[in-house]
Amino acid sequence: MKMKLFAVAALILMVIVVLSQHGHQLEPLSPEAKILAFGDSLTEGVGASEGADYPQVLSTMLGRTVVNAGISGETTSEGLIRFEEQLDHWSPGLVLLLEGGNDFLRNVSEQKVKNNLKQMIEIAKARNIEVVLIAVPQKSLWLAPSEIYAELAAQFELLLIEDILLDLLKLPEVKSDSIHFNDEGYYRLAKHIEQRLVKAGAI
Repeated sequence: MKMKLFAVAALILMVIVVLSQHGHQLEPLSPEAKILAFGDSLTEGVGASEGADYPQVLSTMLGRTVVNAGISGETTSEGLIRFEEQLDHWSPGLVLLLEGGNDFLRNVSEQKVKNNLKQMIEIAKARNIEVVLIAVPQKSLWLAPSEIYAELAAQFELLLIEDILLDLLKLPEVKSDSIHFNDEGYYRLAKHIEQRLVKAGAI
């Protein structure tokens, strides 16, 4: 009986995660609405040529303002400190939240990373700002997305972009070093995000 209940619970969780990744719809952004790309070096664009970071490329693709609020080396604890100020300063209609990689590299517990991201999401939600969560692979022998992103996406009903970083990090030809992309890599990241935003109805 317990095994059956566990199987049912696991199936329900799987359905929730799938819906959070593929079925969640976003409110259409007004033409003047800003998008805030918040994160660490992958948002800042370490390894890219000038103007080839993913927020700038995405801005060109969408024909609208995408603010690059990435800081190389930042952890989620550090991001949490400045997150609210960035929202107040830019008043975005949407946040692309991509953080956690530096925490994993420094062996910060997943629970702490999850709690920091949760607080950022709650801060945005309190301002009626939608959040798109971009999952970061955890540090392991085999690259795999950390489950905390799917859990947060399900809890807060967020659009989750889960596999793109994992896929790109497996391709040497789109990387500038072991953890950062080159121009092609950032272009592919921006293109994937554009496609997901369009599919979700934000654009």
